[in-house]
Amino acid sequence: MLCQVFPQDYQSQLDDKIQRLTALLNTDAPLSVFASPKQNYRARAEFRVWHDDDSTDYIMFNPETREKVKLDACPMALKAIDELMPQLMREIVATPVLRLKLFQVDFLATLSGEMLVTLIYRRPIETDQAWLEAAERLKERLPINHIIGRARKQKVVLDQDYVVEQLQVDGKSFTYQQVENSFTQPNPFMAQPMLGWSRQMAERYFDADRDLIELYCGNGHFSIALAERFRKVLATEISRTSVQSAQFNIEANGVRNLTILKMAAEEVSEALQGKSFNRLKEIDLASYDFQTIFVDPPRAGLDDLTRQMVCEYDWILYISCNPETLARDLQHIAQTHDVVETALFDQFPYTHHIESGVLLKRRA
Repeated sequence: MLCQVFPQDYQSQLDDKIQRLTALLNTDAPLSVFASPKQNYRARAEFRVWHDDDSTDYIMFNPETREKVKLDACPMALKAIDELMPQLMREIVATPVLRLKLFQVDFLATLSGEMLVTLIYRRPIETDQAWLEAAERLKERLPINHIIGRARKQKVVLDQDYVVEQLQVDGKSFTYQQVENSFTQPNPFMAQPMLGWSRQMAERYFDADRDLIELYCGNGHFSIALAERFRKVLATEISRTSVQSAQFNIEANGVRNLTILKMAAEEVSEALQGKSFNRLKEIDLASYDFQTIFVDPPRAGLDDLTRQMVCEYDWILYISCNPETLARDLQHIAQTHDVVETALFDQFPYTHHIESGVLLKRRA
């Protein structure tokens, strides 16, 4: 996709996804469908920059032909990004020190109104005082809160490398630090119903006096919103940056019953089977009464060990960004669990990608 939107085709493409997901899941369980805005829905956008004599443009490459396609705007992106793109390019073209060997521009925005722009260069910028001054002027002239300059082994931050999002769910506001160059939910309009549906499943089916374990927790996106639905929550994540961000978010949201560990899913499985880890020396695993496991794995889905591990819990809440690997994992999980409810979140309109949720209950 080259930033195009096709509002007139939105419902038909969503219907196609519903049919595809329904066929893959092969269940009579109820399906909740959450539609995205038809345009201006992406909070992250990345563009290569192409220089041709006196002109400089944003470009993307046609995935089929590899042809360069020039862009003036991106109606897929949040309106703030879409409107900023031409303004920023005019400033870059008019400022030689900003334009010189500029290779890429990344945007990270929030519904709460923050904007972070990353300028990536094929030349050193760290000690370039003229570049620093020009970048500071960009923040004064344009609606940009934070600027980052990147070059080989260099990162110049003006003045922070993250934005803070406010997501509204069930009449509550949840605060999330979103760090540049780290994973965050790209469509905030879908991030909100994803949290809402997960909280609804917890309220409807889970025992609030029992505990939750979460794998692949990222910056605490789900675990923070779910924490009040459980007695205690133990969440794990392998990325150090995401763990640090999760700690920021725990404090920002005033959550007191959530513990985040830097551990891989496979290590968690081994720890629960009795293997000792230094990172767990201050964690009393025996004090937890896990009834529910929450997983939001990468596109590859669950590994063999984790697939076996999740079947040990009464309830499994599975968020997936790949319906094919989800269907594969469910073939194994269905030996012990039944699908109770499902959901489709149209995180990536006009693409083949499907974000979905499945709630499973262990059979007696």
